[in-house]
Amino acid sequence: MANPDSVEITLETHPRITDIPKRDWQRLAGHTNPFLRYEFFQALENSGCTTMATGWTPSHLVFRVNGEICGVAPAYLKSHSRGEYVFDWGWADAYERYGLPYYPKLLIAIPFTPSQGPRLLLAPWLRDELTAETLHSLLDSLVERLGAHSWHLLYPDSADQQLLAHPDELHRTGCQFHWHSHGYESFEDFLGALTSRKRKSIRKERRQVTGQGISFRWFHGRDIPDSVLSAFYVFYRATYLKRGQRPYLNQTFFEQLRENMPEHLHIVMALRDGEMIAGALFLSGVTTLYGRYWGCLEEYDHLHFETCYYQGIELALELGLSHFDAGAQGEHKLVRGFEPVITHSWHGIRHPAFREAIANFIDEEAEHVQAYYEEARALLPFKQVE
Repeated sequence: MANPDSVEITLETHPRITDIPKRDWQRLAGHTNPFLRYEFFQALENSGCTTMATGWTPSHLVFRVNGEICGVAPAYLKSHSRGEYVFDWGWADAYERYGLPYYPKLLIAIPFTPSQGPRLLLAPWLRDELTAETLHSLLDSLVERLGAHSWHLLYPDSADQQLLAHPDELHRTGCQFHWHSHGYESFEDFLGALTSRKRKSIRKERRQVTGQGISFRWFHGRDIPDSVLSAFYVFYRATYLKRGQRPYLNQTFFEQLRENMPEHLHIVMALRDGEMIAGALFLSGVTTLYGRYWGCLEEYDHLHFETCYYQGIELALELGLSHFDAGAQGEHKLVRGFEPVITHSWHGIRHPAFREAIANFIDEEAEHVQAYYEEARALLPFKQVE
């Protein structure tokens, strides 16, 4: 630990995760969250998913104190806003209308992953010493050195939120829906906590899936066969192609997860007449299951809900996890026992006039988000506790 009286904090960027010693990254990141693993970022870069060509130029942050690495953060110089899930397209359009560049911007986030978690991986003593003013000043100075026009930190956890909080900074909120185990030991325990009508509805949905001759099989870690991983990728890719988009991730990325992070990786396949018809991929942490990627080639009644949500709940219960984050998107999860959760992001906008306009937008948006959250809480399908 450095002497706080002589602390000199510097902030720099590195264009490859391998430029940062793995032992330093993992010492600061820990092993509780799969999206913070050194191997996760290696897979993204080695597979070509996060490169200058894809608009995701790695620019990982390193905090040094008196020359020693005391903090890191995943970061990218972005030339677009795709794959972020905190939508700022309107801000970029406004810049363009006035003939001003919005990109590049510095993004501190997990690529293609709208999951709340640690973003600033700091030594505990540095977190205690660092103030919001100092942190924002370091980020503002870095953006200027990089020739960027703003910085954006997405989906921080509560510890990072506390460090980022400052009345003069732009704090944006959103809403997602997550499942929580309230001491459930089985899926039937979970159903027992719901109102009779919702319980019957979920059971009916599950019966309709099996009534179409569909069954499910799980595969885990290095036991995932090449045939299953290849079929999953076909399904995942189809999800994007249906919308006329290219998939963010390639098959090599998933193969590297299987090779280097097998303890986190789970795939469920939907089978009909012995053929794989749909699949979903999940990553597990110490307390949380993350449902990230799914796809199918043909539509079946309620197959999406079963594959992505009900199968995920069953896996979370089997693994003893208390929390299931099934990704972005919304209300259809609410009636299936997923609870609203407020998400957060912070934004450092350099242009003073746009900064003021965006601040006004964020304030108005926050009122709508809070009202939406409270309405969703009132509509939860759980039985009332007397």
